[in-house]
Amino acid sequence: MTGKIRILLAEDQAMVRGALTALLRLEEDIEVVAEVSQADQVLGAAMKSQPDVALLDVEMPGGDGLSAAQALHKSLPSCRIVILTTFGRSGYLRRAMESGAVGFLLKDAPADQLAVAIRRVMAGERVVDPDLALSALSDGDNPLTPRERDVLRASLDGASIADIATQFYLSEGTVRNHISMAIQKLNVQNRIEAAQRAKEKGWL
Repeated sequence: MTGKIRILLAEDQAMVRGALTALLRLEEDIEVVAEVSQADQVLGAAMKSQPDVALLDVEMPGGDGLSAAQALHKSLPSCRIVILTTFGRSGYLRRAMESGAVGFLLKDAPADQLAVAIRRVMAGERVVDPDLALSALSDGDNPLTPRERDVLRASLDGASIADIATQFYLSEGTVRNHISMAIQKLNVQNRIEAAQRAKEKGWL
């Protein structure tokens, strides 16, 4: 490989972004060519800078890193995507891999591991936090249907049954059925617990 590995960094916290950039600049074979703070800025910055690797946070303004990963993978398939997040949720890992990511690392991992991970994905490997990989295997697939996820996501925002029914053009009875199924699948007592459990797993 000739030249430096070109990096796009998407991270909404300025202090974290600055620290990561400074860290990567210490590596002779790595160059940060673009930095963005919002998910909806990722694709435009990537098309302009043509990075080899995109490091994406999950939870950012303007959408989220997993949706950005999907759009980036579709428009610039040569770019290798690594999710770098605080949230070690097994559902996020599965969704990241389905979105085209080849790496999933936690921000609390040792700093020197990031440069190593970047070189490994450039060599064609997948790099996943080992504890999270085990957790994803033990949690299994997301048991919720897309509509059950919609209803739980709305419940997290404090919406009433009537609000949810209006939002998704459903009857209140249908909303209650979706909630009931989700509660059973997640083995909890009520819809708020169901929504929180699903969020913790990264299934929403």
